[in-house]
Amino acid sequence: MKKRPSMIAVLLMVLASPALANSLRDQAKGLFQPIPESASIPGETATPEKVALGKALYFDPRISNNHDMSCSTCHNLSMAGIDARSSAAGHIGQLGGRKTLSVLNAVFNISQYWDGRVAGLKEHVVNSVMANPAAMFKSRGGPIMFNPADLNATRQRAVEQLKSIPGYVTAFKQAFPGEADPIVYDNVGHAIAVFETTLLTPDAPFDRWLKSDDAALSDTQKEGLALFMNKGCASCHNGVNIGGGSYARFGVMQSPGEEHLPPDDLGRFAVTKDVADKYVFKVPSLRNIELVAPYFHSGSTWDLKKAIAVMGEAQLGQKLTQAEIDRIQDFLMSLTGKQPEVALPILPPSAYVARP
Repeated sequence: MKKRPSMIAVLLMVLASPALANSLRDQAKGLFQPIPESASIPGETATPEKVALGKALYFDPRISNNHDMSCSTCHNLSMAGIDARSSAAGHIGQLGGRKTLSVLNAVFNISQYWDGRVAGLKEHVVNSVMANPAAMFKSRGGPIMFNPADLNATRQRAVEQLKSIPGYVTAFKQAFPGEADPIVYDNVGHAIAVFETTLLTPDAPFDRWLKSDDAALSDTQKEGLALFMNKGCASCHNGVNIGGGSYARFGVMQSPGEEHLPPDDLGRFAVTKDVADKYVFKVPSLRNIELVAPYFHSGSTWDLKKAIAVMGEAQLGQKLTQAEIDRIQDFLMSLTGKQPEVALPILPPSAYVARP
């Protein structure tokens, strides 16, 4: 009996044909889009003054409750916008139970956080570390809830802190001209969100290939792309961010095991209370995937090849061969884009405030 060729062998024959190779790009263009050079938030006006203010606030720990954390603490721009931890750490060292998602390209995601509890970047900012880090960190099974009065008091302290710094008084007036009292909590969120829209990673090899640069991908990366689409990975990981645009149950075909899916973290169910959303999470973006280990919401593995194998079995019901895993990883390496080069801002100095 004649042995059937492997999928890898079939792909090699396909890619050897220029016509079929072009059809691969056509198929890919139907599923993916390149990262653009710029992005914006609908209804949000971006100005250089607002971007500069948001950048300063992003790095300033004085807007956190204990003056010990900034946005950059968890979303380190020198580390692809993450903290390289299996479990996010926040206020007084409390562990969040889920890994930090990257802020890079986050403007293209359907929502923020693994459970999608807030939609936009601005809402993510005002509900994040500067408000009350512990308030937004989840225990297993759902968010820790705090007295709204306590949260409001923390926000008011942040506003009072900013108003006590002359440099910020000027910066807010320039960023929000025409407002009688521009230093309000929502404007902090607006400014940081506008800055975060600049944190893009365009010009990945895959993006250049989508734009018809045939040499941007190697043959093995093209083989990996074909596998990625034909095996079904792209049914969830698609669009500009190669993910981030939908929600999916972790364990569609079979459970990935408690190592990767802790049974007491019910995912989106904690937000919607819909039984159908148990163990449902936002599909993560695969942009810059080689830089954002560990993987999964539980941060349970640092090995990308293991993550690919787990996803094949849990989501697709397929036990991928080692050659297939290797090729898919080769393709994923092509998703690393140009990292944003952000010069550290010089923060305005605190001013002496006489106490009664």
